[in-house]
Amino acid sequence: MPERPLKVLHVLNTVRELGNGIINTAMDLAWGQAQLGHDVSVASAGGEFESRLAAWGVRHHHLDQRRTPLNLVRAGARLRHLLATERPDVVHAHMMTGVVLARAVRSGRTPLLVGHVHNVYQRSARLMGWADAVLCCGTSVRETMAARGVPRARLRVVLNGTIGSPRLPDPSTVAPAGIARPAIVTVAGLNARKGIDELLAAFTTVAARFPDAHLHVVGDGPERARFEGVAAASPAAARIHFHGFQRDPRPYLRAADIFVLASRRESFPIVIGEARAAGCAIIATRVDGVPESLDDGAAGLLVPSQDVPALAAALDSLLADPAARARWAAAAGTGLDHFRVERMVAETVALYRSFL
Repeated sequence: MPERPLKVLHVLNTVRELGNGIINTAMDLAWGQAQLGHDVSVASAGGEFESRLAAWGVRHHHLDQRRTPLNLVRAGARLRHLLATERPDVVHAHMMTGVVLARAVRSGRTPLLVGHVHNVYQRSARLMGWADAVLCCGTSVRETMAARGVPRARLRVVLNGTIGSPRLPDPSTVAPAGIARPAIVTVAGLNARKGIDELLAAFTTVAARFPDAHLHVVGDGPERARFEGVAAASPAAARIHFHGFQRDPRPYLRAADIFVLASRRESFPIVIGEARAAGCAIIATRVDGVPESLDDGAAGLLVPSQDVPALAAALDSLLADPAARARWAAAAGTGLDHFRVERMVAETVALYRSFL
């Protein structure tokens, strides 16, 4: 007998199209669950994805969760109303405020409350453990949450997956960006946690030995101006390029000779899957969920976090050896099924049913 469709309400702060991994993952889940015939809705303060949600058959409800005392009271009342009218089987909360509000306003233990831990390094992540089920985007996230006292019976791992995402154009239509090469590319939010300082320093170290190499920084963030100042002071300033936020970073990934993710903390980076699918030779830091995203180093070079000499040595080794770059690019492009959206969606629905 076929299992009945579920009613799922995703709760997150906004649906802005900002390159935010939490929002992107939530959008992919909502789309995939609707494709499977489930009744899916999203509650947030709104944003550019609203029209896409409507096209996918996913309802959007306005829910402003800004954390001021009066607004949280209003948000709780609004969420209580949504639970009464939508009557979901599952509330899937992607951020801490959603978990706290849903737990406060639901009736008893209905509906099932799922807390999705995307950024385990944030102090507020421990409050995600208040949910009935805690979805961890990587194995290291599960271990961190368990160490914080969340019972293992409530913890489940569902790895992020973006290949096949409806948010982006068909890969066959994506041409490489016309950027200066050999190209070292990073795609990241421009904040210190992403290791941009270390990447800029490592590139400056190797730039003199490889006078044709260029560094391309794709992304935006609160520390962009500072990083641009650091780059301007580098002897290789003319070969460091800031491209800003790109809705679809894949043209830059397809043009990359080397992709680097130098993060200091990273739960399970979706950009690694995108870089692997684009056929990049990859260098990344051995932190949190990064090794798992690179098959424990089989699909990319791993270096210690915040270790500029190690990062520079890895860059040097690949810039000096095109054959090695080709071998690492081939390794990155194998075994990509676990990065597909459909796998992530199916495992998430299975998680719901196991707790229901």
